[in-house]
Amino acid sequence: MAFEKENMKVKILSTKFIKPSSPTPNHLQNYKLSFFDQIADEAHLPLVLFYPPTNDTNTYNEEQLEQSLSRILTHVYPIAGRFTEDDSIYCQDQGVKFVKAKVNSKLNEFLEKAHKDVNLAMLCWPEDTWNVDDTNILIMPIVIVQITEFECGGLALSMSHTHTAMDGFTTFTFVHEWSKVCRLEIPKEKIDFLRFNLADVFPPRDLSKLLLPRLPQDNRKDTKLVAKRLYIDEDSISSLRKEVGDLCFKPSRVEMIIALLWRALIRASEKKHGHLRRSLIGVPINLRPKLISLPQVEKSFGNLVIDAPVKFIPGENKMELHNFVTLIRDTVKETIIACDKTSTEDVVSAVANIYNASFVAQEWGGNEEVDMYTSSSLCRFPIQEADFGWGKPCLMHFGSRHNQYCWLYDAECGNGICVQADLKETNMHLFERDSDIKAFFEF
Repeated sequence: MAFEKENMKVKILSTKFIKPSSPTPNHLQNYKLSFFDQIADEAHLPLVLFYPPTNDTNTYNEEQLEQSLSRILTHVYPIAGRFTEDDSIYCQDQGVKFVKAKVNSKLNEFLEKAHKDVNLAMLCWPEDTWNVDDTNILIMPIVIVQITEFECGGLALSMSHTHTAMDGFTTFTFVHEWSKVCRLEIPKEKIDFLRFNLADVFPPRDLSKLLLPRLPQDNRKDTKLVAKRLYIDEDSISSLRKEVGDLCFKPSRVEMIIALLWRALIRASEKKHGHLRRSLIGVPINLRPKLISLPQVEKSFGNLVIDAPVKFIPGENKMELHNFVTLIRDTVKETIIACDKTSTEDVVSAVANIYNASFVAQEWGGNEEVDMYTSSSLCRFPIQEADFGWGKPCLMHFGSRHNQYCWLYDAECGNGICVQADLKETNMHLFERDSDIKAFFEF
């Protein structure tokens, strides 16, 4: 089977299932999902890392990659299992789907085009993830890996995971640790970096008694989402800091960039509709280091994230950049304080209250007159250190185009920040023409 775009053709060479190198013990074969897993998005999220050709001493070793994956699955056993209908994963070592492919292009030629059109990276996504919805997501493998080889010896390593099982912390930690196991040939007995206790701390609940009904997602067949890759260098970040001005706190780079992006999205919506509209942007927070009273969850596998619901109301919120920065800072802080409880019941109650008042509320998430976005910072995650023995990745690509999203991550060159904006096609045309976007970012 082959897939084409821009005269580039990806051909699938083989498909197999990689199983843990040691059988999962009987007492671990029923892994319960947690409350936070239950409320996670039903999406398959691909991550693609591109690696340039290496010298002869560090070439891609297929057997080494597969064996290291098998060893690490002995520790991270749930991702080799399959979902059941009772909020759990049946861990009988069904395996991670592993796909080998090749593309009729040299990596440098591909990168030249992909830096201008990051949507080309979708060529290296696992095919199964292209048409995922709530009818088939729970029957798919929890994790699918694809290794795509370029004519020059360059590589694309894609890992797609079901969000119900894993959040960003889990995924990036797994890929980083897998790369070390592969490069350093670490034996399975020394692999121990995650804990599998979230369902003990936050057992699954009857969500119908806690949360308003989940809102239907945009039908992706009717709403085309496209991606653009933007880059802001350190000089532009310094200029942005001057534009924000003096505040009673020093804004982080991420806070300022999210504020800039969000204001541009709001102005694009104003041009599209002829008036300012209410806007809701979710800013995901990894709660592991924030729940001070629950240190046992700091390295937990699964989902332990809440989106801080930052709300813009025309006439009530001002349009100056420092207003957006302050609004983001205050909402994130309030969300963390609300969730940092000594009782897990109080944590669950706080999360439910936040979602019921925002993302699933009829006046916000359920209102067609409200624009909804998410902006997640992947800066300082160890993903750029994922060296399998081929060096560090020279390009990264995220997401499954299932909602409007801005991904922030440290630039591969080591200076500045990259943004991958996944937007509705009609919104993208207006967003990329915004004066702030043109002034601070390079495409």
